[in-house]
Amino acid sequence: MKLSDFNYKLPEELIAQIPLTKRDESRLLILNKETGEIKHTNFKDIINYLEPGDCLVRNNTKVIPARLYGKKSTGANVEFVLLKNIKENIWEAMVRPGNKLHVGAKVFFGDGLLEAEILETLPDGTRKVEFKYDGIFNEILDKIGLMPLPPYIHESLKDKDRYQTVYAKYNGSAAAPTAGLHFTDELLKQIEDKGISIANVTLHVGIGTFRPVKEENIEDHHMHTEHYYIKAEDVEKINNAKKNGKRVISVGTTSCRTLETIANEDGFVKECEGDTGIYIYPGYKFKCIDSLITNFHLPESTLLMLVSALAGRENVMKAYNEAVEEKYRFFSFGDAMLII
Repeated sequence: MKLSDFNYKLPEELIAQIPLTKRDESRLLILNKETGEIKHTNFKDIINYLEPGDCLVRNNTKVIPARLYGKKSTGANVEFVLLKNIKENIWEAMVRPGNKLHVGAKVFFGDGLLEAEILETLPDGTRKVEFKYDGIFNEILDKIGLMPLPPYIHESLKDKDRYQTVYAKYNGSAAAPTAGLHFTDELLKQIEDKGISIANVTLHVGIGTFRPVKEENIEDHHMHTEHYYIKAEDVEKINNAKKNGKRVISVGTTSCRTLETIANEDGFVKECEGDTGIYIYPGYKFKCIDSLITNFHLPESTLLMLVSALAGRENVMKAYNEAVEEKYRFFSFGDAMLII
């Protein structure tokens, strides 16, 4: 398939710049993947489309304040975005200006609270860096780091927690699993009270989620890898739903990619940890998930391709065009879609 098959026209004013005051008052487009039928409702009404025995699977990763502004010893300004913790104090980072940061260069952040040395330039232009500091790294990040909002968001975020899900638990992401931003504690309790089990996976989202596809033949694109793990208690909930003929409903593409990575051919999962570079586009046969809650994604993105693999490209493009006509809010702080 061609990259241009996944393009659509989006007026810039529909790109949501700030989150709604109340998380669950965003709009929700329901898309039936079999018939292509479209319905419009509000996110808090999603409970009406969930059945007792279903299993809702969410990604409980936590976004770290991964954007750092510092200076070289020469006084030149530098920007880092932390992408992945390789081991201990060594990270993969996206750096700007890249042409000025060679192996051995040192950068200082927060008036010396944090020092970084460039260890290696990686094939994709990112850097392997080592940090030196006194104290606890995450506490220093909380003090001097900023949330790494996507490049299409130009407004500053007043409340850091609005780029976190209410169930975020484990530090490690450079971007939020945005489908989960619509849930409130109250809505999650209502869902559990209805007899729907809630399972967690942890996949630390890399900034690669925003990297554009450059190849016109989409099969030539190379996916970034992201680290995941799933615990035994969550495996049991997912497998019980599968055994009982109930649905596994993925909250977001990150949960979906994790489940599809670890599932066997019958859709069952096991406790495990690893890295995934799974690339899902039309023609892919889903093994584990039955339904997907997701935001509206960028044109020509791998995330739009994943959604199209589940619901059919024509159905998805029709739904996106209708969402534009209905003036839905798009991307990270935008409205949501439920594919059933």
